[in-house]
Amino acid sequence: MALTATNFRRAALAAIALTLVAAPARAEVDPEVQYILNTFSFIINGALVMWMAAGFAMLESGLARTKNVATILLKNISLFAVAGITFYLVGYNLMYMNVDGGWIGSLAIWSQSDATGDAIVYEAGTYASASDWFFQMVFVATAASVVSGTVAERSKLWSFLLFVVLLTTISYPITGSWVWGGGWLSEMGFVDFAGSTLVHSVGGWAALVGAIIIGPRIGKYSRDGRVNPMPGSNLALATLGTFVLWLGWFGFNGGSMLALGTGADATGMANVVANTSMAAAGGIVAAMILSQLLYKKVDLTLALNGALAGLVSITAGPDTPSIGGAILIGAVGGVLASLTVPLLDKLKIDDVVGAIPVHLVGGIWGTIAVPITNADASFGTQIVGIIAIGAFTAVFSAVAWLLIKFTVGVRVSEEVEHGGMDKAELGLEAYPEFGRGSQTL
Repeated sequence: MALTATNFRRAALAAIALTLVAAPARAEVDPEVQYILNTFSFIINGALVMWMAAGFAMLESGLARTKNVATILLKNISLFAVAGITFYLVGYNLMYMNVDGGWIGSLAIWSQSDATGDAIVYEAGTYASASDWFFQMVFVATAASVVSGTVAERSKLWSFLLFVVLLTTISYPITGSWVWGGGWLSEMGFVDFAGSTLVHSVGGWAALVGAIIIGPRIGKYSRDGRVNPMPGSNLALATLGTFVLWLGWFGFNGGSMLALGTGADATGMANVVANTSMAAAGGIVAAMILSQLLYKKVDLTLALNGALAGLVSITAGPDTPSIGGAILIGAVGGVLASLTVPLLDKLKIDDVVGAIPVHLVGGIWGTIAVPITNADASFGTQIVGIIAIGAFTAVFSAVAWLLIKFTVGVRVSEEVEHGGMDKAELGLEAYPEFGRGSQTL
């Protein structure tokens, strides 16, 4: 009998069915393939986090005045370099080595722990140690970048970098060891997936203390209590910086899955990235609505900070909410950040870029919100962690800022502040032709 098209299709389907029955339900991923994928994840996500440094540079440059933009740019690229060196010399091992439920790691220079070439032993879940070091290193600079924006336009370049050395060598690694290094807060069950508290609030506390000790910019607050606006140089740059940070955050939170070796890891990372983006969306919309209600106009800078506050808020727990939950968490962060801006002005705390509302307040809220969607976290433990890390960072920062203030000095002179830090500290200007009329070549 001739084989008709219908009979052929039936035979083909039967063969496929037999193959599926005979095949294993799920093939195991080769350990070397897992090693490659995990290592690649650290490298590519670390590169995205490094790109956030460009975002901070653009955001701060756009929100600072023209006469200080070049100094802002130099601070951002130099703090990234300083943070990397200090994390290599001291920070990584202080944060991760031999913590064992305690309060601090080991004092030693980081060194590669795995073999090379054919001697590498591939096991499920492993990765190249240098890729892990690189991923952890780029987080350190993020905390220092938060401080840069707050104390901009009046803090000395070398004094600020000295504070960065102290923050990234001692303060950040110690509090990081309490959770990510397997220290005492980790043993208690404190949850901070990618660093709402460990990175952003740490930077926020250091910035807040610095702003109080250094004081506001000249002319920011009048004696009668009025707040004098000091518009930034370029809102287009500030907006670009926000987009760059938003993009980099996919690496910040997505890479914090710490694995991409299995299908489950890939699914988890996808959920984290989706929640991260939608939290930013919630923060923007909430900030815009609040701005319209309070001021009868939509404030672009509040919208930008709403996006960043939403991103900071979701960072403590982007792995467990639904998309809708992420939007709400981000929206609350955007509202809290927007309300904190006028509060700081009432207290005469001058924050040039709004980093304290975004990173400190958003970080606190995001850390508290984790138990809402994560049954493994508790509100009590989260609050203990927030207070412990906040108290340590604030006290350490106060000692560091005061030590710098009473030794080498922390603030530029009134003459330098009026004329701009670019000319005084760098001998150049970011926009040299502004105000000089047309130029011909």
